[in-house]
Amino acid sequence: MYLGIVKGTVVAERKAAGLEGAKLLLVQPVDEHGKAVGDLQAAVDRVQAGPGDLVYLVGSREAALACDPHFVPVDAAIVGIVDGVGLPEATR
Repeated sequence: MYLGIVKGTVVAERKAAGLEGAKLLLVQPVDEHGKAVGDLQAAVDRVQAGPGDLVYLVGSREAALACDPHFVPVDAAIVGIVDGVGLPEATR
């Protein structure tokens, strides 16, 4: 599980079977401080997130399991919208 910020949407005229009607978003992975880590990635949205939302995602097999039906061809799935991140004082 990891954090990301929604940067935009992905429009796809054709999708693999099982992804019809699924919203795809462009997400920037971030660390616990909101600093970008890694490249932008497309993720299937399971929670109705929108641009600017801090979200948490799952990847690999867990991303496919987050979809209905299971085992669709996805590498990342947004499974929650983050309300806040609390860090112990020593890690700030």
